[in-house]
Amino acid sequence: MGKVTGFKEFERQDESYTPVKDRVQHYKEFTVPLSEAEVTKQGSRCMDCGIPFCHSGCPLGNLIPDFNHMVHQGEWQKASWLLHSTNNFPEFTGRLCPAPCEKSCVLGIIEDPISIENIEKNIVERAFKEGWIKPQPPKTRTGKSVAVVGSGPAGLATAQQLNRAGHTVTVFERDDEVGGLLRYGIPNFKLEKEVIDRRVAILKAEGITFKTNVNVGVNYEVEKLHEFDAVVLCGGATKRRSLPTPGIDADGVVQAMDFLTQQTKVLFGKEVKDQVMATDKDVIVIGGGDTGSDCIGTSNRHGAKSVTNFEIMPKPPGHRSPSTPWPYWPLQLKTSSSHEEGVERNWLINTKEFVTDKNGKLTALKTVNVEWKMVPGERPQLIEIEGTEKTWPCDLALLALGFTGPEATIAEQLGIETDARSNYKAEYGKYQTNIPNIFTAGDMRRGQSLIVWAISEGREAARQVDIFLMGKSDLPTKDASGDLVAL
Repeated sequence: MGKVTGFKEFERQDESYTPVKDRVQHYKEFTVPLSEAEVTKQGSRCMDCGIPFCHSGCPLGNLIPDFNHMVHQGEWQKASWLLHSTNNFPEFTGRLCPAPCEKSCVLGIIEDPISIENIEKNIVERAFKEGWIKPQPPKTRTGKSVAVVGSGPAGLATAQQLNRAGHTVTVFERDDEVGGLLRYGIPNFKLEKEVIDRRVAILKAEGITFKTNVNVGVNYEVEKLHEFDAVVLCGGATKRRSLPTPGIDADGVVQAMDFLTQQTKVLFGKEVKDQVMATDKDVIVIGGGDTGSDCIGTSNRHGAKSVTNFEIMPKPPGHRSPSTPWPYWPLQLKTSSSHEEGVERNWLINTKEFVTDKNGKLTALKTVNVEWKMVPGERPQLIEIEGTEKTWPCDLALLALGFTGPEATIAEQLGIETDARSNYKAEYGKYQTNIPNIFTAGDMRRGQSLIVWAISEGREAARQVDIFLMGKSDLPTKDASGDLVAL
């Protein structure tokens, strides 16, 4: 695979970014692509390692050394075929995936790993540019109908796979546009929405029907789902986490997803009443994950007076921790492009109170520094450090605390069993709920997770639905090792 000595000859190169002062003036993607020659060199670094652990790192089982080799040889169309054989939407993962494959790359033991994610993005963008990605409607229809609830990556993957199997697929989306969190939860500067629209146009041309502004269990009766031969619930884990903190209801304490969704809708000319703006405000983002990073980038584009980030966990090490050795996902500090645009980051800090004026408007946050006490066999204990109390000026506090699980509406109305974490209960690999013709996949089944897992579960669930409907399936799957066993 690749060039035998490529990993010795070529260093890892990643996309660069346009200058901060320029990119914070707009909401477009701001990466500077590598040249075709440079991407070819990056593919040449794949070291023919014998046992490609990148396969085990990728939930999709992407054929990574194979498409790297095709790029190395200049066989871009073959690379696209290989990539799409396991991944329905590499244009999404190539932009948004945290790339667990790279963290398990064998070369990463001694040097910088292969730039797998960027190679993936270049392959799919080249494929769209050359017109290689075309609608593939099924030659025949089975006469079976399937409803897919939710149009995030799990729902879209499920829909495309089942449609290719010949079933008639209808996708229900409660928002006004298709895409789930890809549409309104991810800022445009990370994923321009034309990228979603481009792929959705392909899915529509393949014969999939999309119905937006349809909130199953709210403005669409769940009984109507019984009109379909099978149902796949891919509604995500959208129940937002809050804080049991005094002043949480203050004017100026806002959920991150509301903040991000409003900005994207305004960007596309949609009406938003009383948009929350960070302009000229002291902004504090509570939560150190990707959503918190997105809030930081958006606040800087609004022209915030200051942006501060709180994280209750310790600051991760700059390099892989001994507690998460290769090929496991590492405990390691992540600095995003949004962090580089300007933010004061703070770890081991807990918000004790949201301070308001007499009108209930947020004016400050009171915090205390903390430490975690680890006792073998017990849950970690959060200990407040005496004498570390501090008051921070704050006009806007954004809660980027993740999600606690899926909303219960559909489960309650259909009688679907849930687990202790409120996820819709279905065995991994089977995806079938306690109601035989109703399946579930993605975050709704497994809880808050990665886009690559959502696509993987959507593909796998589609195969199980196809078996349920037809008794067998020709859709691809993975065996217990994660290797693809049917194409």
